[in-house]
Amino acid sequence: MQNKGRVMGIDFGMRHIGVALSDELRIIAKGFETINWNGVDDTWALNRIVEIINEKNVKEIVLGQPKRTDGGESESERKANAFADKLRELTDIPIHLRDERFTTVIASRYLHEANMNAKKQKKVIDQVAAEIILQEFLG
Repeated sequence: MQNKGRVMGIDFGMRHIGVALSDELRIIAKGFETINWNGVDDTWALNRIVEIINEKNVKEIVLGQPKRTDGGESESERKANAFADKLRELTDIPIHLRDERFTTVIASRYLHEANMNAKKQKKVIDQVAAEIILQEFLG
């Protein structure tokens, strides 16, 4: 892992992409944005991520792979891998793929324990899942 610049965590979903960023010292992960997309054309989502990379001095990305519990490859995982490949074409920064099974469930529990209502949870759950992916990567 490089020492300078932020790391971006991405929780890839078929309708929402959660984005989290580390601090410059790479200690803390914090939710940053939820990118909504139609599950088909990811051009806008990719361009938005590249904007964030440039604006926030991002030097590495950790992208969650939505693996199936039986270990087989899911359609979501194939799309996440294709998304990672497209990001690699658009940037020259390292992209690390991480198993992200259950991160949304864990995020939902965190938000429920924080007494956040369901409507507010829906707006930030993907960011919190991205935070979890990123924080696990940071150690």
